[in-house]
Amino acid sequence: MDLKNRLNKNLNKITVSAIRLFDQEVSTIPGIQKLTLGEPNFFTPDHVKQAAIKSIQDNQNHYTHNAGLIELRQAIADFYQEKYALKFRAEDEILTTVGVTEAISTVIYSIIEANDQILIPAPAYPGYGAPILLNGGEIVEIDTRSEGFLLTPYLLDNTLKNSPRAKALILNYPSNPTGASYSREQLAQLAKVISQYNIFVIADEVYSELSYSLEGHHSIAEFIPEQTIILNGLSKSHAMTGWRIGYILAQRELISEFTKTHQYLVTAASTTSQYAALEALRNGKDDPSVMKKAYIERRDFLVKSLKTLNFQVINPAGAFYIFAKIPEFVSLNSHDFLLDFAKKKSFAFIPGSAFGKFGEGYVRISYASSMEVIKSAMSALDDYLKEYLN
Repeated sequence: MDLKNRLNKNLNKITVSAIRLFDQEVSTIPGIQKLTLGEPNFFTPDHVKQAAIKSIQDNQNHYTHNAGLIELRQAIADFYQEKYALKFRAEDEILTTVGVTEAISTVIYSIIEANDQILIPAPAYPGYGAPILLNGGEIVEIDTRSEGFLLTPYLLDNTLKNSPRAKALILNYPSNPTGASYSREQLAQLAKVISQYNIFVIADEVYSELSYSLEGHHSIAEFIPEQTIILNGLSKSHAMTGWRIGYILAQRELISEFTKTHQYLVTAASTTSQYAALEALRNGKDDPSVMKKAYIERRDFLVKSLKTLNFQVINPAGAFYIFAKIPEFVSLNSHDFLLDFAKKKSFAFIPGSAFGKFGEGYVRISYASSMEVIKSAMSALDDYLKEYLN
């Protein structure tokens, strides 16, 4: 029996994330220090950990509602009302998920049918592609490199006019991998275009609390709530990557359908993690501020250092990534360049090719690492480039 030929043929269209593959590839290098993954070097706040411990001691270890604890959903609703002036009903407009990764899969599996087109501004986080392709959908990448990695109304409208089977646009901001984000006015302009088409906007706002603009973060749901599906979570804002808590906010008609898919994927998110998230959102609304201050300092150091080394850099408006264009004198592609650098200097970044064809020629550096590691990495990169030129 040919076991592989009995599988979903769409599995042939996907691979393990190139981010993870490169991270694994360099992990075998002795003494390697990695600025690769979106893993904050901060710890989950103590009051959040204590809430999780208390939930275990109180025997809160049974299934919750498929959509999550109603107290947590109310805390999410309160958070979005306070932070972003958006109203969602805890009872039927919020769904708690196993991280934003599951939220992505739940939404895509729920809305995408064979041959539907999904628009993604690129370079983009590769995690969106797999569930689209597994569901028989088609990815339409929109090249944003000439626009500072931002989707413009013209680019969007032109793409929609040429994508008759478009079902949704994925808008991630602040962005992984580029750190680019949108002002309220820019979102209003995009919303004006989107409102003319019968499509969803999947707004991945997982880095919303790590927005560096004085204006703060705004959601496109402010302008087109009926078409917007918001994804968010606590992995980045509260250094809770391993707790796996995310959530979806959308119109009640959508949430009721998403809950079906979510139920058969995971049943419900971890009860202990939900109690931790409840504490984070109730009493830790300002926890991200300490991390954000450190990230801004690291960003500023990296931008200055990379420009000195002849990288082209656009100043990130949020998240904790630099997406820098490799100097023209380097003849290697992004993968080979960074693999050689890692082997010779024991520091690792992620090649831009991991983020699609429009990411080639760039490197992504995660400054979720400590300033000490970042400074050492820049010194090593300086040495490597001097040796390369010689």
